[in-house]
Amino acid sequence: MASITAHRGSLFHLLDDPRKDSEAYEFIDDALLVIADGRIQSMGPYSQIKPTLAADINIEEHPDAILCPGFFDLHIHFPQLTTTAVYGEQLLGWLNTIIPQEEVYKDQSHASQCAELFLGELLRNGTTTAAVYGSWAKESVNALFEKAADLNLRLGAGKVMADRNMPEGISLTSPEQDYDDSKELIERWHGHKRLSYITTPRFAISCTPDDLRVCRRLLDEHPDSYLQTHLSENPREIEFTLELFPECKSYLDVYDSYGLLGPRTLFGHCIHLEDSDFQRVSETGSVLCPNPPSNFFLGSGLFKFQAAKEHGVRMALGTDFGAGNTFSMLNSMENGYKMAQLQGYSLSPFEAFYHSTLGGARALSMDQQVGNFLPGKEADFIVLDKTATPFIEWRLQHASTPSEILFVLMMLGDDRAIRATYVAGQQVHCKAA
Repeated sequence: MASITAHRGSLFHLLDDPRKDSEAYEFIDDALLVIADGRIQSMGPYSQIKPTLAADINIEEHPDAILCPGFFDLHIHFPQLTTTAVYGEQLLGWLNTIIPQEEVYKDQSHASQCAELFLGELLRNGTTTAAVYGSWAKESVNALFEKAADLNLRLGAGKVMADRNMPEGISLTSPEQDYDDSKELIERWHGHKRLSYITTPRFAISCTPDDLRVCRRLLDEHPDSYLQTHLSENPREIEFTLELFPECKSYLDVYDSYGLLGPRTLFGHCIHLEDSDFQRVSETGSVLCPNPPSNFFLGSGLFKFQAAKEHGVRMALGTDFGAGNTFSMLNSMENGYKMAQLQGYSLSPFEAFYHSTLGGARALSMDQQVGNFLPGKEADFIVLDKTATPFIEWRLQHASTPSEILFVLMMLGDDRAIRATYVAGQQVHCKAA
């Protein structure tokens, strides 16, 4: 006998990429979302769905709230909890300050305590799926996956690979150790419950050619796994990369020359790409993951939203916590809007929410499982609180269209706007009254 629950409130989700079809969304003022055994059974106007339910089905009411698919954060660092909001430098200098503090994550007990805090913050901010960087230590990823499995989260993660150019105080790994540790984590966790392994070279600067070959080997042996790394975040980073790989014509070409582009590859930041790079990303189906809060914090630059649209690249947003100073995808959308404004590009609320919901699912090739409320999909969703603060409540009284309502929440919202978070139909976060 199926376990059925129902939720009543306003409802919003995307059906397609609004860059292609601006009307590819649904916003229902009074909706019913029906969940059976953790999956969407049906959804639609309350007046249509209610008569189809058995009389004994309990309906959870969500007044002054919007049911929305859970957010995707496709670039975030687990071991940077204590290094968030470190003052003052751009990328390479900042990394030399914060990376040594990742060393403590080789202690499984410490990593486990931090994983509980980290995942709790994700859920408090409405993020139900994330692509996460661990530390170099496999213990950090074991701890993260253990806690994520307990919560039944859709989460991908990997241990950072770095066999050169790390600051003093951090343990360098070898290509052989990176392979063995990653292989062990893949065999233990990849495909377990809702978990995925992501091969994670920190960036080209930190990896020798042998380490990058190990990445390709891991992908060949596990073609349904992923790869994530950093790309073209900072001008000095780009210069240093090309000094290390003088045979390559661009930063992207470094990864391309080792066979690391493809539809399951996630590139973080991607600030300084040229048109030829966008074209190559599009050809290979690789995914770009800009992180506006971090890009502003480190002064890295502005992601080219217009070029991404023109080249039809797959993309999704992230926070890059802890260079980003927030876990909130609403904050990332807000910063993304401002970043686009500086370039004369209008990032609509529909596009911003797409890059944080259905677009995130498509970036992970998971859109048959999650990303919107179509029947049969897993019921990962959040309850957006229209009364989150007195001013948000007042402002929304003067917003009438779906676009206006979502834009207010995107520009004024943060963790306080997440009334509740559900994973596979089960509540995993509820804001204190």
